[in-house]
Amino acid sequence: MRCLALPLIFVLAVSACTTTNPVEQITRSTAKTVILPVVQQRLPGPQAEAVTVCILDNASTDEILLLAKDVGTRAGTRTVQTIATILQRPGTVQCVLGAGIPGVSL
Repeated sequence: MRCLALPLIFVLAVSACTTTNPVEQITRSTAKTVILPVVQQRLPGPQAEAVTVCILDNASTDEILLLAKDVGTRAGTRTVQTIATILQRPGTVQCVLGAGIPGVSL
C-alpha cells in the first residue's frame, strides 16, 4: 500500500506546482461573463474585452469569487460597485491605459 501512496503523492505535489489551476480558470471565466456586459455599457467590443481582462487581472480572489456568484443574473448595484472599485486601482488604470484606452469609469 505504501508503494502505491508515494507515486500518488508525487503526482499530486507536481500537479499542485502548475500555474494553471482549472478551478481558478473556470471561476475567472465565469466572472468575465459578469464583468463584460457591465463594461460593454460604456465601451464597444474589443475595448470592453481589454478592460474586462484588466479588471480580472487586478481583482482579488475574493472579488473574483463574488463576481462569479452573479452569473446568470443582471448586474446589480453591488456588482457594478465592485467592478468600479477594481477599475479605479492604479494597476487597473495602468493596464487600461497600456491597452490604448483613455480613462474609463462606470
